[in-house]
Amino acid sequence: MKVLIMAGGRGTRLWPLSRAEKPKQFQKLISDKTMLQETAERILPLVKWQDIYISTSSYCAGEVRKELHAALKENIIIEPVNRERASSIALSAAFFVKRYSDETVVVLPADHLIKKDKGLLSVIKNGAAFLEKHSDYILTIGIKPNAVDTGLGYMKKGKIFAKEKKQQIFKVEKFIEKPDFKTAQKLIGSGEYFWNSGIYIFKAKNLIEKYKKFVPDTYERILKFINAVDTPQYQKVLEKEYPASDPVSFEYSIVENDDKVLMIPADLGWSDIGSWAVLKDSLVKHNHKNFVKAAHLDIGSKDLLVYGSPKKLIATVGLKGLIIVDTPDVILICDKSKSQDVKKIVGMLEKTNKEKHL
Repeated sequence: MKVLIMAGGRGTRLWPLSRAEKPKQFQKLISDKTMLQETAERILPLVKWQDIYISTSSYCAGEVRKELHAALKENIIIEPVNRERASSIALSAAFFVKRYSDETVVVLPADHLIKKDKGLLSVIKNGAAFLEKHSDYILTIGIKPNAVDTGLGYMKKGKIFAKEKKQQIFKVEKFIEKPDFKTAQKLIGSGEYFWNSGIYIFKAKNLIEKYKKFVPDTYERILKFINAVDTPQYQKVLEKEYPASDPVSFEYSIVENDDKVLMIPADLGWSDIGSWAVLKDSLVKHNHKNFVKAAHLDIGSKDLLVYGSPKKLIATVGLKGLIIVDTPDVILICDKSKSQDVKKIVGMLEKTNKEKHL
């Protein structure tokens, strides 16, 4: 088994802590370890360090090398430009097929909070065992929604397809990617929909066949990548072919088109840390409590997230439902209910050429 950790996103909704050269996956958001470190160490009971691969961007490759085990030196797959996950997973699949002929691959995003590590490991073990008998399927982990979230993909649970060591595996009837608020409310109210965790398990060779069926242009590039991996021509081929890839999601190009996608429902204490509000609510469930990672003094405030330096005091009085993030060059103060819009600030900075704050 090989593990592919996706660590190339910018995390613009977690600005100003998440920056272009050091996005959220390289930040110590939750503990004294970065999210990338936590993701890699979480999977180590199942694999060795040399079985872990990292897909990342050119501007993040240095951070990956700093943070993780030296055994990963040859396992860092670098995108020359951002072309979304359909392309980055395709490139990674070329490495797995070239180096191992065929492998079970587990895709893990680097920016997820998972409180129940043992539950995740159990699902992955059962999923991998299932694929040894049904290699033409893609498995994903479904999470029961506990709130309305318009930033996630939803899956409708179909009929039970199989059991693997008491683990139920279901067909997926329908995918709905990032619905609006009213639609998300209806989906959750129906009780039939699960969040798509973005965690996938598949056989590398089978996945490449799915690209051949659904994204033939990308399939042709995969063949070129397979030939070039671990040869002197690799970088030249990569820089020529990769930028020509369409910037589309893995879900849009493969998962939503394939009738052989199955879901394993699981309670993992899971959150996709896609905004400051999600981070706060994932760590502190009660709205009257605050989450603080800073030197902080407060009188009568509720439902705050406060990030800052231990060397600089942040004092709050009588506030409610705010995000306060203090970095050396930027201070963000945001209504918690509007935290999804933080990425718009990043867009404004890009348009006004204020790169130093990105």
